[in-house]
Amino acid sequence: MIRRYGETVRPEVRYRYRPGVYAILPRDRNILLTHQSEPVPELQFPGGGIDPGESTISALHREVFEETGWRIASPRRIGAYRRFTYMPELDLWAEKVCHIYLAFPVRRQGPPTDSHHTEVWMPIGLAVDVLDNDGDRAFLDKYRRGRAEGD
Repeated sequence: MIRRYGETVRPEVRYRYRPGVYAILPRDRNILLTHQSEPVPELQFPGGGIDPGESTISALHREVFEETGWRIASPRRIGAYRRFTYMPELDLWAEKVCHIYLAFPVRRQGPPTDSHHTEVWMPIGLAVDVLDNDGDRAFLDKYRRGRAEGD
């Protein structure tokens, strides 16, 4: 069973299944995030929807590059969670299944190609407190605690 975060499911709403892939991208004691300015400002893990026929790993590489301008290496799946939410940019209610990967940013190739995203580097501990999504915060906190135990 996949843990659910966020809003309570609304019985009157018809949700569309929307799988996505997102990355925890550490470098030293910082993490690479993305700030989405529209349609609602939000600080989040880089990532997004998996297009029909696209593999999860291909979507991860594409989304991270579009939202940060960085290329990544060594992606490893660490879990998944569900959230039920309204997506104003698509005008739909979605049951999002968020696949979370740990990967490493290796080369910046330029600014994000998605005009509504900006790369943001910040200390991991601060990111746990300021991410806008409960699921992202939970996964990053689990990563941070495991990393601290292994340091």
